[in-house]
Amino acid sequence: MRPRPDPTSPGQESVWAYPRPAIAEPSGAHILIEHAGVRVADTLASIRTLETSHPPSYYIPPADIAPGVLRRADAGSFCEWKGAAVYWDVVIGDIVLPRVGWSYPSPSRAFGLLRDHVAFYAGPFDRCSVDGEPVAPQAGDFYGGWITSQLAGPFKGVPGSRGW
Repeated sequence: MRPRPDPTSPGQESVWAYPRPAIAEPSGAHILIEHAGVRVADTLASIRTLETSHPPSYYIPPADIAPGVLRRADAGSFCEWKGAAVYWDVVIGDIVLPRVGWSYPSPSRAFGLLRDHVAFYAGPFDRCSVDGEPVAPQAGDFYGGWITSQLAGPFKGVPGSRGW
């Protein structure tokens, strides 16, 4: 059952207007991730993925991720559109945030823009923002979308949304 999209306000995007299958597109938004006093990532050159019912995920180029914070995790998954994903821990001193990032080393042709870029779950970090606005993480234990006031839902991941 498809839910009824929330009304949009001026300047908002409805996640129900996003395409299926998903797409990847360049984003000029200022993406910032901070944790334990460290700027983990800071970019104006992200790639965002858009999929019906999902808030965007932002993929950050390696040059805009703090040196030495990423450690390859022993985990992976497969996306029917993007391909095989690998996961990353973020390590800041004695702090380890396990499997909080993911990337596609050999993405499908349609998602070639994502090669070598890393996306992050927002929930584990002290602060993640888009253009200065703190984000809320997409609900659920698998989805990695970032929710801002510029988006209208409802968003996949809430209880009862498995069939969307």
